[in-house]
Amino acid sequence: MSKTEIILFSLVLATAGCGTLPDGSRWGQNAFTCFDSDRIAKAAKNAFFSPHTLIPLAGAAMFAIDDFDERVSDWATDHTPVFGSEEDARQASNDLKTFLAVETLVTALATPSGDEAGPWVYAKLKGLAVEGGAIGLTQTLTGAMKSAISRDRPNQENDNSFPSGHSSSAFAYATLSNRNLDSIDLPTGVRPVLQTGNVILAGGVAWARVEGRKHYPSDVLFGAALAHFVTAFIHDAFMNLPDPDRASLTAFPVDAGAGIQLAIRF
Repeated sequence: MSKTEIILFSLVLATAGCGTLPDGSRWGQNAFTCFDSDRIAKAAKNAFFSPHTLIPLAGAAMFAIDDFDERVSDWATDHTPVFGSEEDARQASNDLKTFLAVETLVTALATPSGDEAGPWVYAKLKGLAVEGGAIGLTQTLTGAMKSAISRDRPNQENDNSFPSGHSSSAFAYATLSNRNLDSIDLPTGVRPVLQTGNVILAGGVAWARVEGRKHYPSDVLFGAALAHFVTAFIHDAFMNLPDPDRASLTAFPVDAGAGIQLAIRF
């Protein structure tokens, strides 16, 4: 971990999970307490149409055309441009995934759940149950698809290539960490840096699996899309947190008429 990452991560830890959310509630307090069909439907729609679902899904479809998947995989393992060797790439994928898993727990604990020990623990347990369920469902679906599709890995080790479990886990952790960061009061500019870093780290896990001859590009891209959809949906549907402004559409005047700006938070 770089010095900058340590400083930024320390800022998250410094919040210590005290205080409350803007509406006065505790993070995790309302998890599972209200099964609102409209909220669940909205969460499913937003999770599916998120760029973090659709872009990797489209990428996976593109790599399935002709032999593009195999050619990129062969190039990556022949040149290993990022990690230097297949062995180093495989080790990096494990290390980065572990870091993201730890960060998910740390950011969950750092969310504001009040100052009293009893209610704090109860709220945290409920919130962690939602996030644990999201991770568990992601891994279960990944495993089921591996068995059903039975695609050979690039190294011919077995037929569990599609989708990538490392990629789905990494993007599940990154999505949940970024959701947790939305609930933490951080200095201006720190949150987007941390959230962007999480997506980059998850992308590093995915690419490392390609360089390590464990997966094809479509394997890791589909794993990323699956993970974001499942974890974003479960989190937003069942945590019952105040809705953050993830997307905004703004119109503004220009010399020749008007312009429209779309801003999306991740």
